[in-house]
Amino acid sequence: MSLVRHASVIVLSFGSLLLQCGPNTANGIAQAERPERNILLFVTDDESPNLGCYGDPVARTPSIDALAADGVRYSNAFATVASCSPSRSVILSGVHSHKNGQYGLQHRNHHFASFHNIASLTLPRVLAAEGYRTARCGKFHVAPEAAYHFESTLKGESRNVVRMAENCRAFLEQTSDERPFFLYFATNDPHRSGRVDDTSQRRLKPNLFGNLPNGKAHAGVNEIVYDPADVPVPAFLSDTPETREELAHYYQACVRIDQGLGRLVEILKETGQYDKTLIVFTSDHGMAFPGAKTTVYDAGLRVPFVVRSPYAELRGIVSDALLSHVDITPSLLDFAGGLDFESNAPRKWRNADALWAGYPAAHENRNGDHRFESYQGKSWMHTVGDPSANHRESIFASHTFHEVQMYYPMRVVRDRRYKLIWNIAHKIDYPFASDLWAASSWQAQFSQGVDAPYGFRTVRQYIKRPQFELYDIANDPDEKRNLVGDAGFEERLNDLKAKLRARQSMLEDPWVSKWTYK
Repeated sequence: MSLVRHASVIVLSFGSLLLQCGPNTANGIAQAERPERNILLFVTDDESPNLGCYGDPVARTPSIDALAADGVRYSNAFATVASCSPSRSVILSGVHSHKNGQYGLQHRNHHFASFHNIASLTLPRVLAAEGYRTARCGKFHVAPEAAYHFESTLKGESRNVVRMAENCRAFLEQTSDERPFFLYFATNDPHRSGRVDDTSQRRLKPNLFGNLPNGKAHAGVNEIVYDPADVPVPAFLSDTPETREELAHYYQACVRIDQGLGRLVEILKETGQYDKTLIVFTSDHGMAFPGAKTTVYDAGLRVPFVVRSPYAELRGIVSDALLSHVDITPSLLDFAGGLDFESNAPRKWRNADALWAGYPAAHENRNGDHRFESYQGKSWMHTVGDPSANHRESIFASHTFHEVQMYYPMRVVRDRRYKLIWNIAHKIDYPFASDLWAASSWQAQFSQGVDAPYGFRTVRQYIKRPQFELYDIANDPDEKRNLVGDAGFEERLNDLKAKLRARQSMLEDPWVSKWTYK
């Protein structure tokens, strides 16, 4: 291992390099045949597929729609967990949060972190080993930093995504470094903010979702203000004035994201990089409303997912292949030509134990008794440009924490027809994220008592969860009717329980032990 100091920054480099030879192709194109293979991974914060290209009737998202028209839109893409830090750790490692150790939020008193040895698999490190210059801009929200290390950190602008894009211009324009680039661009929008709209006439004020008060606009942004009467209300929410006001602010925040992406695309085109750059657009999980974020319902797990490859022949296609966020890292490494398909690991896998020698982390629990030698996700690059290609038969999700006080482990297996949820802590009340508890859309219903409606459930039904929930997704996409207890579905329930338990064992989920003891 070598350790180099630059000012106050400690830069660690791997020793004990272990090479694994394997196919050196990406999306069917030999690495030697592609002059450049840049990567832009754009991740938003708490955004459902409320985009024009997904059929949303009020979304103003021309830039994302144009990207979809020049690439592929996935209609069945899912996060593995509807919580910010755990989801981002999966996106950047290709390993589920129950294994990589990022069980909950990274910041402040929550203080969750991945195991140090996940560094052998993390996206910025494996792409750096493949000869990429790496940079991140915006929300990071995982730990330890050294395990997810980027060479450069570009200035974020919190809620001004257009300005964030401009802050990346110098990195994208750089010509002195001939290496391809990997840019991880992560917005704070449309996450809830710490301010409410005091201009509202209602007693319970809506969250501003990062919008400026009194109708002001962020610099350089063409703010689009929505009339609450015009926004569609998802089935899991109550159609109330409070909900509509909050949704109007949410949609406005989504507009900034679209304009920021548009600016990034402009910069890529101006610098001649657009036709050399793979662009992936997604969100960490669904919208920040009770019933979506922090749940494992589809409203929390289903995400927008648009991929534009410069090397795909077909454009403007829609794929219904089942995708999971755990697939992102191996897919992008595949595009870079660095994925060993036989081992499903980096072609230039590096032993993370050597990274921490002589460093304080050498004395920590660095692996949780796990071996971080291969990905739990798998590449979807073969589906780009091929609308008939399949990927997964089912997806798996594993929520454990959000905030540190929110212990409520849930496990999910979902295929195209059925979905099983195991609420492991079903005997306790379902816990709330602090921002979701304060939401006017929730408080308006909660204040009426436990029998008040909340969407198609009651307040009581939302807080008191059964041990198992079984849904016929094909015929009940909103997950309204729990089929547990229905004699006609007993065999299906037992089959999915066995499948879920087997999947937990295969994916090294410590909570698999809860099948045998309470």
